[in-house]
Order: sequence, then structure tokens, then C-alpha cells
Amino acid sequence: MKRDERPLKVLLVEDNPGDALLVEEYLEEYVLRPDLLHVERFQKAESIIGSHENSFDIILLDLSLPDISKDDLIEKIRQLAKQYPVVMLTGYGDLDFAVKSLSMGVSDYLVKDTINALVLYKSVIYAIERHRFIESLRESEKRYMNLFELNPSPMWVFDADSFAILEVNHTAVESYGYTKDEFLKMNLKDIRPPEDIPIMENVVDKTLKGERDFLKKETYRHQKKDGSIINVEIKNSVIDFKDKKAIVAIAIDVTEKLSHLKAIEDQNTRLREIAWMQSHVVRAPVARLMGIIELMKTGELDLTEKEEMLEYVLTSAEELDQIIRDIIDKSETVFTSAEGDRM
Repeated sequence: MKRDERPLKVLLVEDNPGDALLVEEYLEEYVLRPDLLHVERFQKAESIIGSHENSFDIILLDLSLPDISKDDLIEKIRQLAKQYPVVMLTGYGDLDFAVKSLSMGVSDYLVKDTINALVLYKSVIYAIERHRFIESLRESEKRYMNLFELNPSPMWVFDADSFAILEVNHTAVESYGYTKDEFLKMNLKDIRPPEDIPIMENVVDKTLKGERDFLKKETYRHQKKDGSIINVEIKNSVIDFKDKKAIVAIAIDVTEKLSHLKAIEDQNTRLREIAWMQSHVVRAPVARLMGIIELMKTGELDLTEKEEMLEYVLTSAEELDQIIRDIIDKSETVFTSAEGDRM
């Protein structure tokens, strides 16, 4: 039989020399070069682990040790399991406690009278791989939380059924004015104007059904702690969060953007008014002037009529001058307003 060539460093905490010898022999049957460190007391094991001079792939821990009670061992097991995979070695008399230890983070337990080389090898490899998998999940969760917390836009996670806020990032706290503790006692409805709650419920329903078009930009109203209303674009996704079906949402504040768009629309409306004035209001005095000029070109007017025509010319010119002044004033108002909106 070909033995496992992967390096394996084991800390064995066992006060019975005979049992320790059996464990070593069993490991050597399936592992080519097991590096086994055997200690007989828990305090010694704790000292070795605390010194950080040694790193282990796994800890094999006898449940009945002379220097520590089972009650004291409970908390110690919790601490060890966070750092290393732990397999308990127990007798039939401690079987109930061994089963209970699984809830404390222990990877597995083996009853000494039933252990053989294959059982021990399988348990050790399973415990190591399980611990690595759990550690990778913790690292993944940590990276996710870092991305969540450091996101420059407000983000929160809420329960898909109750709408209770489960987690919130620092940007949301700064933007909305609530403390994190306040947020975690709130419902998603608390940051919406009451009349907009049906809209929110519809969006959540579409998100859960996968019917929401995320490419379509839609704006919604949110209400801050001080009562002020902001306009936001919402992007959200369904996730599992601490064994709950939840939705993670990110809010992009577009209040200022919409304000600029409104200013541009108002500016365009006023410019259209000016264009209409140019094409209609200006046309009347110009048409009169052109008609008077045509009459005067005929040479059929006497002196009195010519004087009257000149009066009409002057009146039309003054009217045209006033129209031009009005156009200039309106234009200046439009561009001055636009400049103010950009500041």
C-alpha cells in the first residue's frame, strides 16, 4: 500500500503511553513521514501552542486528562478549534461529552476501543480538509465584509421577509444620519416616505422573483433621519446572510444629478421662449418697416404722408429695440441661472 507522502504535523495530547504508541503506529501505517509531538498534559500542550514556535496540521486530544476537568476543557476546546482542527479521543464513558464537543467546534471524535489505522487516517484527513474549507469561508466572508464596509456608497442587508435591517456599512451611517445601532433596530420602511412604501414592496417582490431589470435606471425617494428627502438609484441582489434569506442593496445618491438635469430642462424651456420671440414677436415690427419702405419707394407720398411714415418707422424701430433688449435680458437670466446651478 502506498502511503500518503504529504507532510503531516500532529500534536498528540494523551496521558496514556500505550494509547500514544498506538496512535503513532496507526499514523505511520498510512502516512509516510508523520511528524508527531506527544505531550501528556494539557498545560504543556497549551504552552507549546501559545509559544507560536510550532505550527500543527491537527491536534489529537484525549478527553480525560489529569490536569484539567471536563468543565474547564469546554472553553479551551473552543479556543483551540478556532486555530487548529481538533479530533477528540475518548472512551465509551465520555461518549456523551464527546458528541457535545462537536458543537464547540471539534472536527470529530474517536472512541479509543474502535480506532484502527484506517479510521484514524480518514478522520485526520477529513478534519484537516474541513478546517481548511471553513477557514476559506471565513476569509471569503472577511473579504466580502471589507468590500461592504469600505464601499463609498451606502449599503445595507435586510431580511427579505420582514424588511428588518441586518447589517449596514459606514457610508450609510454617515449619509443617513442614523447610528449603526439605530439602523440595526430599524425596518427598511423607516427610510422611505410613507407614501412610497408600496413602491418599495413592489421592488423587493420583483427582486425576489428575478424580474427586476437592473439595466433600467429607476430613481426612488429615501428619507434621512433629519427628514430630508434624497433621490437614489438602487441596485440589489438576493443573498443568504446568517442563515436568512436576505437582500443586499446599494444606494447611489442622484439628487444633485437630477437637480442639474432639472436646471438644464428649465434653461432649454427659457431658450425656446426666446427662440419663439425671435421668430414671432420680432416679425411684426420688421414687417411694418418693410411695408413702409415699399410705400416710400413708390414716390407717390406727399410731404405730410412721408412725415407720418417716418413716425411709423420710428415707432417700429423703438418697438424692435425694446424686443431686442427683452431678448438680451432673458438670455442673460438663462445663462446666469445655469452658471449658479453649476456652482
